[in-house]
Amino acid sequence: MERDEIIRIFAENLRAERARKKFSQEFLAEKADITPEYLARIEHEKYSPSLVVIVRLAIALGVTIDKLIPLDV
Repeated sequence: MERDEIIRIFAENLRAERARKKFSQEFLAEKADITPEYLARIEHEKYSPSLVVIVRLAIALGVTIDKLIPLDV
């Protein structure tokens, strides 16, 4: 799986999960201890988040990491 595809799928999964929870970007960013601007850049595939940020986002959303990361190998 290519880097760009991983980033795209992560962003799609993150947006979908945030929408399911009906969280605004601002609310999720606050819960994950990141800025709303950083979250927006992640969701728009501009930034690739660190493992720490991925874990914070998963915890804030109340999901396991595999809900966000494409693990189809």
